[in-house]
Amino acid sequence: MKIIKDRNIRWGIIGLGSIAHKFASDLIKVTGSELYAVASRSADKAQAFSNQYNASIAYSSYEQLVKDEQVDAIYIATPHALHQDNTLLCLEHGKAVLCEKPFAMDSQQVNTMIACAQKHNTLLMEALWTYFLPHYQFVLRELANKTYGNIVKLEANFGFFREFDDNSRLFNKALGGGSLLDIGIYPIFTALSTLGKPKSITAQASYFDNGADSSCSMSFEYERATATLESTLLDDTSNKAIFYCETGTIKINKGFHGLTTVTIFANNDEEVFDFGYQDHGYNLHGYKYEIEHFNELLRQGKTESDIMSFEFSRVLINTLDDVRRLIGLNY
Repeated sequence: MKIIKDRNIRWGIIGLGSIAHKFASDLIKVTGSELYAVASRSADKAQAFSNQYNASIAYSSYEQLVKDEQVDAIYIATPHALHQDNTLLCLEHGKAVLCEKPFAMDSQQVNTMIACAQKHNTLLMEALWTYFLPHYQFVLRELANKTYGNIVKLEANFGFFREFDDNSRLFNKALGGGSLLDIGIYPIFTALSTLGKPKSITAQASYFDNGADSSCSMSFEYERATATLESTLLDDTSNKAIFYCETGTIKINKGFHGLTTVTIFANNDEEVFDFGYQDHGYNLHGYKYEIEHFNELLRQGKTESDIMSFEFSRVLINTLDDVRRLIGLNY
């Protein structure tokens, strides 16, 4: 694997939907990075995206982009069901890959992707941006240090209402649409990254007429703690993650998975922690933190993240598979 030291890391983006726009908007503001190439099956869409973010080149096929020797790293922002094939294509051409969450549709696909990365000695990481956000790292440190004792209970939910649209990727079961893979992954991630693998799981779900899950309620049982988790496309929820500890409560406020604040209740006192997300002189989406981490891995010649590790991605997809089995969801 090549190590990039004294120049910008040249990025490519495959799949140019809404999340790619947010990623590109942050990428072009990260020191040491440049958006070099973008690719879409639509030449017009690729050109328009390229013009908007001043990319050097627009391709009308993914194959053209991965064969471009100038590209160092590729962000994959295609629908979930395409992640495996797109990742393998990039890795087989020696491109470092940052693949949007969920890594793939199931554990078998994830294992195939990891094996390919290891075979080609090429950097691969799942893009679960929350892990790299300063407020989330702060909460992880507080919990690891047991500042307020052990976690007794976790509550985390992520929900918003959308009118059902059979033509939308969000509701397309064949593309991995539905609440679990799209947004349920965040409450599950929160439990796994703070409490680890549960001893047991119970789960219930509701469904749209096309078979995609409209909501999912989960309970994770641990030796000395419980986690109550929810995802839904039927209602606007609080979108908070609350850790009830032995001597205090840590609440990641609304939009817990993104740019937000943290409130800590302890010793009959309440303190709000603001991480300065609004102090930047531009419209920050929050992807810059995972981009900076990925860039540093590339510069150090590493092939795996020490934060979003292969092992953690395996645990995450295995847990998603377990929940799917419990609720009878098959893709």
